[in-house]
Amino acid sequence: MTPTFRHSGRTRAGRGVKGERAAPTRAAAVAARGREGVRVAGVKAKRGGARRGGKSRRGGSVPARDLAVFTRQLSVMIDAGMPLVECLDTLGRQQAHRSFREAVLQTRSAVEGGSSLAEAMRAHPRAFGPLYTNMVAAGEAGGILDTILGRLATHIEKSVKLRAQVKSAMTYPIAVVTIAAAVVGVILWKVIPTFDELFEGLGAALPLPTRVVIASSDALVSYSPLFFVAAVALALAFRWYRATPRGGRAVDALLLRLPVLGLILRKVAVARFCRTLATLLGSGVPLLAGLEITARTAGNLAIEDAVLVSRAAIERGETVAAPLRRAGMFPPMVIQMIGVGEASGALDAMLAKVADFCEEEVDATVAGLLTLLEPVMIALLGLVIGGIVIAMYLPIFDLIGRMAV
Repeated sequence: MTPTFRHSGRTRAGRGVKGERAAPTRAAAVAARGREGVRVAGVKAKRGGARRGGKSRRGGSVPARDLAVFTRQLSVMIDAGMPLVECLDTLGRQQAHRSFREAVLQTRSAVEGGSSLAEAMRAHPRAFGPLYTNMVAAGEAGGILDTILGRLATHIEKSVKLRAQVKSAMTYPIAVVTIAAAVVGVILWKVIPTFDELFEGLGAALPLPTRVVIASSDALVSYSPLFFVAAVALALAFRWYRATPRGGRAVDALLLRLPVLGLILRKVAVARFCRTLATLLGSGVPLLAGLEITARTAGNLAIEDAVLVSRAAIERGETVAAPLRRAGMFPPMVIQMIGVGEASGALDAMLAKVADFCEEEVDATVAGLLTLLEPVMIALLGLVIGGIVIAMYLPIFDLIGRMAV
């Protein structure tokens, strides 16, 4: 965590100034302001200036798209020969996301005070995660920071694309089910009671489907507050359960076993694992450190556990492919290609190819799923609403038949 120091002083023109500066030490803060032409008269540490975990005063984690654009621009600017401090200052001031802007500007101040870029970024884990900072550290150590940042930007962009594909696969069915539930709720709440009063006035004999629909309507009208409270309680209980280590692992494992969505989530997790590990290995990060970082960025606790167990086996001297095969989370084809890459000494290149293949499969699966879901959802919606309409008209048909006789 980088401390923040309050300071006061005067410029060369004699104008009084006050402000704050994030720096590793008090002397570094004074030196940084001196290079900006400010003669510091007083400086003291700000209480709470180094917020826990580097979290900014407002906002949460940084949007992945903003991080990808920042990383790409920083790579281009460094490759063009601009000084790092100037790059960070320029990019930080143009960020619209407040917490990200603060993180970048505080990183610039720390670098200006003598910290390495990776060390300064580690003070802001909500903006720059372990994957990001470890790759930056590898780039600084190898003198290829611009190249590493370019790879990192590509990795983040592909991760954003994968996440968008999963959202697109889930958005359509969720939207249709929500609309269908709203339509059915309005029918049961407002329309069915009118038919019930009509049938009572006519003394019509009600068939079973009609009685079921009317009973559902009565229950909704009479116990809707109870249904609402129960739904909220279930949602909160599920959220609490998933936040626990045991519950999170159980839910994530269940998601991977779902018929169609589970297949997509598994392919996304495998693609993310391969892409992340390939990027880390290609940037010079050691295999064991890369596996630990990859596990923490897997996005699924079941996959994370499998990778960490495999890492422990590799640390004992096993190959990469063998423990991953025993974990049972990765398709045989992926394991075989990882084994070939390990034997040929080109594991990072093979992992990148596996990631490309898995991402193409996700594209095809999502496209096929959306094509299939549209008619299925329309048919289900028509079946539910049509069933309610037919159930309510059955007594009317019966009365018309009696009147005709």
